[in-house]
Amino acid sequence: MSEKTAVLLLQMGGPDSLDAVKPFLVNLFSDRDIIRIGPSFLQPFIARLIAKKRARPVEHKYEEIGGKSPIRELTEAQAGALEEVLGDDYRCFVAMRYWKPTTVEALAAIRREGITRVIALSLYPHYSRATTGSSVNELKRVLAQAGASFDVTYVDRFYDHPRYIEALAEKIREGLDAFHPLAEVQILFSAHSLPQSFIDEGDPYLSHIEETVRLVMERFDGVIYHLAFQSRAGPVKWLEPSTEEMLEHLAAHQVKNLLMVPLSFVSDHIETLHEIDIEYAMLVHKLGYAKFRRSPSLNCSPLFIDCLADLVRKAGE
Repeated sequence: MSEKTAVLLLQMGGPDSLDAVKPFLVNLFSDRDIIRIGPSFLQPFIARLIAKKRARPVEHKYEEIGGKSPIRELTEAQAGALEEVLGDDYRCFVAMRYWKPTTVEALAAIRREGITRVIALSLYPHYSRATTGSSVNELKRVLAQAGASFDVTYVDRFYDHPRYIEALAEKIREGLDAFHPLAEVQILFSAHSLPQSFIDEGDPYLSHIEETVRLVMERFDGVIYHLAFQSRAGPVKWLEPSTEEMLEHLAAHQVKNLLMVPLSFVSDHIETLHEIDIEYAMLVHKLGYAKFRRSPSLNCSPLFIDCLADLVRKAGE
């Protein structure tokens, strides 16, 4: 057996072609950690119906950003950068929750290399049962079914890690540099939304998001900032305010220069490249903002990769 340690990066994944959109959505809506639709034995059938209805509009969005999600390539690049920082004692692998490479495929690759020690590292900074919880549950299911003898350690949050905070601050500074030095710029943090019922049932996601924002803004004294939530869907009550509502509110209060900071996303995907860069950009143009920018995503930021490396090293102690 190899003495190396495998680092398994857990991420959501995204369709790698237009043909993959529908099966990706089926996988997403079949996940009862995110949404419970009827009895469990019926959910896969209902998920197929929902995916069939939603596939074409979602395909159109992917068409507008190049025909696929870049999240696999970006996550594999993060894995490569992390492996380089960690050195020869580690090998990094990627497991996508709703697309490829699957958790089964990732564990098979680890086993082929004869590695038995695994650090499962969630790429969701803020813990929620709908994100990290779902990926960890899937990993545990696969391990149980395979009867595999892996020694697994879990890293399931890093919302307050100093290097993560500094990596976000660095990207915000880059975003602010796009504005005139004398412009009065406000910051809007936009986090992925979650049903309010999750928070009411004890999910820590919202408190993690709020703490990240607080820690980041300690580095930007005097700058006005706001928090809103994007990507909500369906009739249930979601976290408020929505990003659309906040954009309208700020416009009504004469805000002209706005930097949007994607929060809870560590790499570019449809929520940044389409929802923010296309949909929200069109909305702010209609609302009369003078200048609107998005801060760059973390992707392979050296500070962010250093954060991941520190998490891995501490988990391996």
